[in-house]
Amino acid sequence: MNREVSKSVFKARALQLLREVEATGQRLVITDRGKPAIEVRPYEPTEHDALKDLRGSVLSFDRPLDPVGEEDWERADRIDPP
Repeated sequence: MNREVSKSVFKARALQLLREVEATGQRLVITDRGKPAIEVRPYEPTEHDALKDLRGSVLSFDRPLDPVGEEDWERADRIDPP
């Protein structure tokens, strides 16, 4: 469960509240006129592996040595320059 405090309470006790979030790992929601405005949570490092993210994203790669855009060059020959 998230703990909620108003902006004015947070302003007066910011350092204490930040230390509590760090120590307990519990998220803190700062409210503005009773509505949630900001969430403070402990930092969670994430390791980003680009190869892992891309794995499985290419469905097939047929004829990898063929020229790219060969059809486009044929069309470009038919267009007269300005």
